[in-house]
Amino acid sequence: MGVDCGPGMTNYDTNRILFAADIAGTLLFAMEGASAGISNNLDLLGLLVLAFATALGGGILRDLLIGDVPPPGLKDWRYAATAFAGGALVIVLHQFVDTIPGNMTMVLDAAGLAFFAIAGTEKALLYKMHPFIAVLLGTITGVGGGTVRDLFLARVPRVLQADVYATAALAGSVVMILCIRARLKPAVGAFAGGVVCFVLRVVSVWEHWNLPKVGGHRRATGWAGGEVG
Repeated sequence: MGVDCGPGMTNYDTNRILFAADIAGTLLFAMEGASAGISNNLDLLGLLVLAFATALGGGILRDLLIGDVPPPGLKDWRYAATAFAGGALVIVLHQFVDTIPGNMTMVLDAAGLAFFAIAGTEKALLYKMHPFIAVLLGTITGVGGGTVRDLFLARVPRVLQADVYATAALAGSVVMILCIRARLKPAVGAFAGGVVCFVLRVVSVWEHWNLPKVGGHRRATGWAGGEVG
């Protein structure tokens, strides 16, 4: 059972919101992916591949899960073009990009996360997914690209170990759905959800918030309780 998307909401309205959020998130995550590639000494092809994977990985995974195939990220040339343009922009301006403070990079990443979380939730609702599933798909859209990036760089995905990242996307998706259930305009719900996701992510970094970890100070143990290593 899906969520009624609110008064006066047409397919044209939702498609505009979805496309705008998707393109904005694609550009920001492509630039973030290319920057990560530069930090890890990848060559030009590697930078563009990482930009593409970071920008479109989450959306493609979402579309495969809801049955929108081929995924628009592969079917619509504008997504790939935006991803490669973001990567190329970082390559051309890499000397300037290197001077950008870490806090600014984090803010841009938080903005991309917010755009994708909202886009993912919106699309799940368009496909009549249950609100709970829509929240999960919004979160997957937000964190999927970064997870693929980290796997390509042979490191534990950041979403699994550091900061309030997936939780911020989750919160933004929940707020958006609550706004829609309250019969607010779709643009208002999308804006409110995006702001919550963005603010929670930024504040969590500034305040060093982290989710609690189980047995964080113990050595790894096997199933029988014996120490490993």
